[in-house]
Amino acid sequence: MLVIEKKIHSDSHPIDGFLVLPFELRCKNRLLTQLESGEEVGLFLERGTVLRGGDKLLTNDERIIEVLGAPELLTVALTTDMNLLARAAYHLGNRHIPVEIRSDRLLFQRDHVLAEMVNRLGLQVEEAHIPFEPESGAYGKHVGHSHGHSTDGIGRGARIHEMQ
Repeated sequence: MLVIEKKIHSDSHPIDGFLVLPFELRCKNRLLTQLESGEEVGLFLERGTVLRGGDKLLTNDERIIEVLGAPELLTVALTTDMNLLARAAYHLGNRHIPVEIRSDRLLFQRDHVLAEMVNRLGLQVEEAHIPFEPESGAYGKHVGHSHGHSTDGIGRGARIHEMQ
């Protein structure tokens, strides 16, 4: 089994493979999963590590693996009114909901109660199946219980087994 214990900061090395995971699993530090190629891999990362789309990982045999966000079913709350966008972001944040913030929309994991709340505030609500990259929080650590910008991971998949 391939082992990954390090996140690296290098764009100069060629990519040898892709690890495609939904945001919830990119927050796990111990995970048994597969690369996009089907090769089994074990993640043994430093506690508190959150993988983001585009991160690079170093395997035990010196290969470079790029992390991609897997498409997830998200609620998309749209508006061109910055005041409404800020109000909705405040209310979602007040509930400790992981949120991806863009200039005209908020994205969060599908939840019909929260979708109704932001709709009542005046935002248009849709659903989309795309990678999720929520804000990392004020201190650079993950805030929330699971679930951040899209990469080219749409249509990619991975079989996943959380390690005990």
